[in-house]
Amino acid sequence: MRLDRFICKHTEHSHQTARRLVASGRVQVDGAIATDPRFPVNAFSSIQLDDHILQQQDAVYLMLNKPAGYLSATTDPVHPTVMELVADALRPQLHIAGRLDRATTGLMLLTNDGHWSRQITAPEHKTPKTYRVTTKEPISTSAEMEFAKGIWLAREAVWTSPAQIERLAETHCRLTIYEGRHHQIKRMFAAIGNEVCALHRESMGIIQLDPHLAPGDSRALTIEEQQSCLEP
Repeated sequence: MRLDRFICKHTEHSHQTARRLVASGRVQVDGAIATDPRFPVNAFSSIQLDDHILQQQDAVYLMLNKPAGYLSATTDPVHPTVMELVADALRPQLHIAGRLDRATTGLMLLTNDGHWSRQITAPEHKTPKTYRVTTKEPISTSAEMEFAKGIWLAREAVWTSPAQIERLAETHCRLTIYEGRHHQIKRMFAAIGNEVCALHRESMGIIQLDPHLAPGDSRALTIEEQQSCLEP
């Protein structure tokens, strides 16, 4: 958004007056005087008119090690939610970037930056998501080939994107997918006659779950992790 339009939206000043205020040096953006009415600002720009702060909000990017039993939701009348695992002051502004089922554990991303979360979750970006999977029956020798071709999901009448399996043991594998459809991994294994008993997300894009995070703990993303989700 342009700076002059922001001022019009957040004050009673007209567009013409807003342009004059900016041009006269009375507006600061991120601590520096901005004199161009067309100067671009966003939800996390600190904007001040004279001594009055019009906007001041820091962007928040968190990595959470989700335990089993928590819903990927902001509130729920029955079950605990992942929001209960972060600081009270942050809860009202955060949303989830990439949900997990209640029983699924591992990497979850929380942010107040809608543009950033859309970058990592938008289907067209095909962000790789890697999970550690435990199955009820031994993983068939054909599973790797079938997943690489794609699995037909009857509910949506679509084929999944090719997925990669790395075998870890008879009933354990590491699986990388490029979508996030409802119960997708469970449905993929069900389609080849197996059942998922446990599911743990290890990574999204280059962001890997910090091995030092205990279940329920979180930390801020590094600058490199934050920027990895943005388009070049």
